[in-house]
Amino acid sequence: MSEDRVSWQPPRLAVSGGGFFPVRQVWCVGRNYAEHAREMGVDPDKSEPVFFAKPAACMHQAQSVSYPPSTDELHHEVELVVFLADGGRNLAAAAWAERIFGYAAGVDLTRRDVQARFKQAGQPWELSKGFDQAAPVGAIQTAAEWSPDSAATIELQVNGMLRQQARLVDMIWSVPMLLERLSRSVTLRAGDALMTGTPAGVGPLQVDDRVTARISGLPVLEFSVRQS
Repeated sequence: MSEDRVSWQPPRLAVSGGGFFPVRQVWCVGRNYAEHAREMGVDPDKSEPVFFAKPAACMHQAQSVSYPPSTDELHHEVELVVFLADGGRNLAAAAWAERIFGYAAGVDLTRRDVQARFKQAGQPWELSKGFDQAAPVGAIQTAAEWSPDSAATIELQVNGMLRQQARLVDMIWSVPMLLERLSRSVTLRAGDALMTGTPAGVGPLQVDDRVTARISGLPVLEFSVRQS
């Protein structure tokens, strides 16, 4: 295939107040809230950040998400998402504040039954995290207008019923520390997004469920689950 037939473009996410953010790579961290770590059977006092990736194409701002095929257990995980305007390699935590473009509320959707099956077989579980529409996010708020603070809460409701709730200060690893740790292993770049982990209360979603994710001071994320 010739180069002039390649028409792919990176996902472009709306920014609150106007403009778009092009997504290059989506990084994720697991077990970054103590109660969720315990929920997953892990001692948070002995847990290091566990990083993994989702394809950039998973991240979107559609008002609905298709229930993924070949799964019976789709789970929600509400998260603070960080977007980078600049990157680097092996940078200290203090260096990252000026490199952050903005923040948004997001949901890391997980095919939990698929993940469990792959784990039990000792196989990679990317397909449990990296399927179509697996990372819905709200409008991005720029870092000049919002930054995490100790009073900010994070929560998720399904059909108006509260499922997850915590404070951002409950994160085991702060945003700067996560970026420091991740940059020890990979070169982060402009356009990268980091999903910073989820609090306790993850649970299943069904077709026709309505999901509402809120983080204090950020645009609300809402989407419905539809039949694929």
